[in-house]
Amino acid sequence: MSASKDKEKGQGKAEQPAIRVGFFQLFRFASCKDVIMMVSGSFCAVLHGSAQPLMLLVFGLLTDTFIEYDIELNELRDDRKECVNNTIRWKHNYTEGLTQNQSGLGIMNNSTWEMIFPLKSRACGILDIEHEMTQFAFYYVGIAGAVFLLGYFQISMWVTAAARQIQLIRKMYFSKVMRMEIGWFDCTSVGELNTRMSDDINKINDAIADQVAIFLQRFTTFVCGFCIGFVKGWKLTLVIVAASPLIGVGAGLMALFVSKLTGMELQAYAKAGAVADEVLSSIRTVAAFGGEKKEVDRYDRNLTSAQYWGIRKGLIMGFFTGYMWLIIFLCYGLAFWYGSTLVVDTEEYTPGTLLQVFFGVLIAAMNLGQASPCLEAFAAGRGAATIIFETIDREPEIDCLSEAGYKLDRVKGDIEFHNVTFHYPSRPEVKILDQLSVAVKSGETTAFVGPSGAGKSTAVQLIQRFYDPKEGMVTLDGHDIRGLHIQWLRSLIGIVEQEPVLFATTIAENIRYGRPGVTMDDIVNATKEANAYNFIMDLPQKFETLVGEGGGQMSGGQKQRIAIARALVRNPRILLLDMATSALDNESEAVVQEALDKVRMGRTTISIAHRLSTIKNADVIVGFEHGRAVERGKHNELLERKGVYFTLVTLQSQGDKALNEKAREMASKEDREKPEKLSRAGSYRASLRASIRQRSRSQLSNLIPESSVPIVGELGPRAYAVSKADKDAVPEEEEEEEESVEPAPVARILKYNAPEWPYMLFGSFGAAVNGGVNPVYSLLFSQILATFSITDPDVQRREIDSVCLFFVMVGVVSFFTQMLQGYAFSKSGELLTRRLRRLGFQAMLGMEIGWFDDHRNSPGALTTRLATDASQVQGATGSQIGMIVNSLTNIGVAVLMSFYFSWKLTLLILCFLPFLALSGGFQAKMLTGFAKEDKAAMETAGRISSEALNNIRTIAGLGKERNFVDMYQAQLDAPYRAALKKANVYGACYGFAQCIVFLTNSASYRFGGYLVRQEGLHFSLVFRVISAIVTSGTALGRASSYTPDYAKAKISAARFFQLLDRLPQISVYSQKGDKWDNFQGNLDFIDCKFTYPTRPDIQVLNGLNVSVKPGQTLAFVGSSGCGKSTSVQLLERFYDPDHGRVMIDGRESSGVNVSFLRSKIGIVSQEPVLFDCSIADNIKYGDNMRDISMDEVVAAARKAQLHDFVMALPAKYDTNVGAQGSQLSRGQKQRIAIARAIIRDPKILLLDEATSALDTESEKTVQDALDKAREGRTCIVIAHRLSTIQNSDIIAVMSRGYVMEKGTHDQLMALNGAYYKLVTTGAPIS
Repeated sequence: MSASKDKEKGQGKAEQPAIRVGFFQLFRFASCKDVIMMVSGSFCAVLHGSAQPLMLLVFGLLTDTFIEYDIELNELRDDRKECVNNTIRWKHNYTEGLTQNQSGLGIMNNSTWEMIFPLKSRACGILDIEHEMTQFAFYYVGIAGAVFLLGYFQISMWVTAAARQIQLIRKMYFSKVMRMEIGWFDCTSVGELNTRMSDDINKINDAIADQVAIFLQRFTTFVCGFCIGFVKGWKLTLVIVAASPLIGVGAGLMALFVSKLTGMELQAYAKAGAVADEVLSSIRTVAAFGGEKKEVDRYDRNLTSAQYWGIRKGLIMGFFTGYMWLIIFLCYGLAFWYGSTLVVDTEEYTPGTLLQVFFGVLIAAMNLGQASPCLEAFAAGRGAATIIFETIDREPEIDCLSEAGYKLDRVKGDIEFHNVTFHYPSRPEVKILDQLSVAVKSGETTAFVGPSGAGKSTAVQLIQRFYDPKEGMVTLDGHDIRGLHIQWLRSLIGIVEQEPVLFATTIAENIRYGRPGVTMDDIVNATKEANAYNFIMDLPQKFETLVGEGGGQMSGGQKQRIAIARALVRNPRILLLDMATSALDNESEAVVQEALDKVRMGRTTISIAHRLSTIKNADVIVGFEHGRAVERGKHNELLERKGVYFTLVTLQSQGDKALNEKAREMASKEDREKPEKLSRAGSYRASLRASIRQRSRSQLSNLIPESSVPIVGELGPRAYAVSKADKDAVPEEEEEEEESVEPAPVARILKYNAPEWPYMLFGSFGAAVNGGVNPVYSLLFSQILATFSITDPDVQRREIDSVCLFFVMVGVVSFFTQMLQGYAFSKSGELLTRRLRRLGFQAMLGMEIGWFDDHRNSPGALTTRLATDASQVQGATGSQIGMIVNSLTNIGVAVLMSFYFSWKLTLLILCFLPFLALSGGFQAKMLTGFAKEDKAAMETAGRISSEALNNIRTIAGLGKERNFVDMYQAQLDAPYRAALKKANVYGACYGFAQCIVFLTNSASYRFGGYLVRQEGLHFSLVFRVISAIVTSGTALGRASSYTPDYAKAKISAARFFQLLDRLPQISVYSQKGDKWDNFQGNLDFIDCKFTYPTRPDIQVLNGLNVSVKPGQTLAFVGSSGCGKSTSVQLLERFYDPDHGRVMIDGRESSGVNVSFLRSKIGIVSQEPVLFDCSIADNIKYGDNMRDISMDEVVAAARKAQLHDFVMALPAKYDTNVGAQGSQLSRGQKQRIAIARAIIRDPKILLLDEATSALDTESEKTVQDALDKAREGRTCIVIAHRLSTIQNSDIIAVMSRGYVMEKGTHDQLMALNGAYYKLVTTGAPIS
């Protein structure tokens, strides 16, 4: 796994900028004190690193002591020997007897023969084993104490120093970001900045904190281990080192293969991912043509190769793991065999030396391996630092905190644009202002009008000097504003925006942001002028009321008036009103407008608005188009010019008139129903749920942005609007909560994996055997030691050879079981992943369309969920089970074995086991770092920074950057103090974890000595028990550290099950609902009301009534956003109306079987979606219920005027259309879409602006094709070009979600209403 993760990391790194920060540059913000701390921490780390090799010296002496004692016991077991004067000799009477018998030499046998020679002088009786062991125990305790202290200091000093530097980096970074010009924020997303402030700085923290100390410590251990090996026994060290390249080669090859296979697997999955992405991006087309089952199969086919590579990867990983174990055991065998010859035959080494050398090299190698993850952290830290340090070093182009520039003594307030050309830094290719010249006289109110994107708001932002123009200049009283002091300039300007930004504090504080040091009286006066005083005094806490995050507790009108008060408190010379009333309903608008009219007196005012009521009484109206001021004058003058302003006025007043009539009619109807007065409290809140950010509204339509998108509460039935909005207000909060999912129960995950039980069984068997290997190793190791105390050389040799042979056998067995485990679990895991992906994809396609509108379910999010969540679930089944079985057998075998050999010693060591496991787990946790706890502490600071960055324009306009920087820095104190406290706790834990092994050893060897002396326990058993339990204890700790994968897997699984368990509101897969044979295509919309689930505050349909008889053509016309396409989607049952009914052949649509209904409808939309396959397949997609012959395809293509064009292509019908049909022109795509609709032979044909995107020539061809297709079918046409509509049976003119007028072309012309006006002015209806 780890290797595949590394691969992913590697790919992630490629996207990061090149690392341009050297490792030592990370410490560029360290103070002198920090440097001293880091140096002393490093010193401790180096000392600590040498502790483990030091312990080996003690261990070697200890082994030698035990062996000597054992040999002495063996010698004295021979009853012919005795101990005299601390040397072993033959017993006296034996030797005397021999000398007398010399005459009879013949009787002498071999055993008596050796007695003549005096014995090798072996000491005896001096060795008090218990006393020796006590001594060693003290050594161990001493080392443990030193290790604890060193570990504590090394960690706490580094972590403290890092915390101090990170604190500084955070402060510098945030204050620098707050000084950047607005253009910089356009190019860097706020989300990215927030992640940089949390994640990237945490990465730097990881790179300069404990990891450095741990790296130094491990590296020292590595060096010292090898030193001990070479000093104590260079021959053996060389032999072991000679074998190690095999392990290195194995590890290298494994990494290579795994990354290659992961690449293959990702590539194979990428195909399936592309299918998923394509299908989810064009979900409406898939749903309309009923292609869900087809797509699920296509996806599933592409999953097989990914599964194949995944299994190969598992097998190869198993093979290499097995190979590594095999080599390791062969190395053991070799080392002990060669080492024992050096001990026994040439007597160069004592047994203790052999162990010192062997373990010295082993520990060195292990620590080298453990030091490498630290390098990864360093690289990540350097990568993260690159961007952050570059930002800190960057000088802003417009520095809002600079003191440069001069202040004028008297400000009159004349603003003038001189030939200003401008484009936004984020979109340099789009010219926003083009040679704009406008003069705004002081004391006058100037209104800017024009379509969206004409540059009105941009001009306002240039006045605030958020940007500097590329050419030309903006002057204030004749001075170029670039020369003025920037904070002073902004303090002259008060601005009220369309979506005012309030900060999450009290009303009074929000108004105080307008100007520092405002008295309460000023605030009260400002609120009175802004018509806000009364509503504030009605609130229970008056001015101390909290407005909530983003002002969410206030209604639109209230927020707007607080913002006006905030602007007024500044007592500005220049007042900028950017669509200040557009977001309000009529009632609040009147109040706010009145407030604005009051405050405009005597100030230079620039007002941007779309509503006529707000503009009529301006002194000068300036019409904008394409970044130029094209006309200026008074209301009446401009109407005569029939220009931009005229179009705007005519369309708007028309819509307003019809609307007011409708509202009046509905209100009267309502009064009859409900005499009691309706409460108006909620209508404010309803009027603006902040879901529509900044300008989405004005972009919805190009000409009458306001009339086209009504806001709830602006029209008729208040009661309905309110209850609707309140209903929607509740689910919003629930949705937020549902994001944190409960981890899924393992049982359920296993249920999905049930069919693979044989694989799981074999895998578990392999894992069990692998778990038993560790204890077996300690058995063999102690057996080797036992052989050294055998006095008979031949027996000794035989024993040694058999043990070494046993090592080889264990290695071979281990090789096969590792392979078995790897293969079996990868097979079961990959099958599970594939099954889940398929089920998940199927569930996604079964959701209703409204579900896809939620931004959390965007195609990108869903495809990643399929890719990652499904593969993470593996972590809870196969490999995890293997891990658990492995650990359990490991511990089980070790404990049973130990109890069998010496239960007393085992009980003593078991007392230490919990601590050992803890220390193992703790070390694993250390590697993953403590980032999570830091995150929680950083949350408040994060809230401030994200509020500041999200509302940077408002803050810049108010000149409040300093305040936010100070607030942020104040919030950093708590996390900083927490980090310091953590440094101590963390250091203590680390020291404890490191010293616990030494303490265990000290206690158990001392007790072992006692048992050997008093109870005659064989010394090898002491080693056997201790090494078995200590190794398995740390293994247990390591196993507990594998849980992150496991927890992640459970959460991924839970997210998946959430998807599978969700019941769609409109189910495609269900068989329920009516089907009938003679489907005619009789359609009625009866009083349909509808809002999109993701934008509950915009009423899209508002009582739509229209009906079509079979075979008729109905045309919808109207401005965009008036609900034309929505009505088509209700008919397809992508959505169901909130209120009212859609009747089909007299049956209500919500009772009709979904797939049956959709099979009767053919749709051709404005931008037809084609799939990445051949033309023929795209046409066949029209009917997924049956197999379609090629003849039918050709016939449909002929009808769609497509056949001739296809035959001219080299591959004819097998031509691939490219992703989203990119290989074809629009007209060709459109005709394929028509052929696709025709092949369905639908009873109802929906043409949603089918020709609007074409040039005249292709339009004619496509139009002919459509006219042919319409014959004998019920047809609904949505179009903007009148030529396409004139011959329809019914034309319905829509506005704001209902039908204003309907009839044939001639009837409507006679009416002289909206339709007549549109036809005569020839304006495009958009």
